[in-house]
Amino acid sequence: MYAVFQIGGKQYRATEGERIRVERLPQAIGESVEFDQVLMLSDGETVSVGQPTVAGAKVTAQVVDQHKGKKIIVFDYRPNGKRHAVKAGHRQYYTWLQVEKIVAR
Repeated sequence: MYAVFQIGGKQYRATEGERIRVERLPQAIGESVEFDQVLMLSDGETVSVGQPTVAGAKVTAQVVDQHKGKKIIVFDYRPNGKRHAVKAGHRQYYTWLQVEKIVAR
């Protein structure tokens, strides 16, 4: 069984027992999180598609880790002698979730 659910405007596909990386959530490590915006459920034979969400379905997960991603470099440059060159870096925060249970209804 797998589910497609929404967290913070992004969609994730998960099965029970799987670890997924999502954008940072405010919960601490070890806390349980429940998501009720399930957009689609599949058990291998039948597929339930929500309009917009599947009624009564939810995904329960546990926060395993909070970390930062790799650093990316952002460089802004304007040619033709404008003397404009700005270099900056960014590291995105992420949360690892262990999907414990997918409830259909």
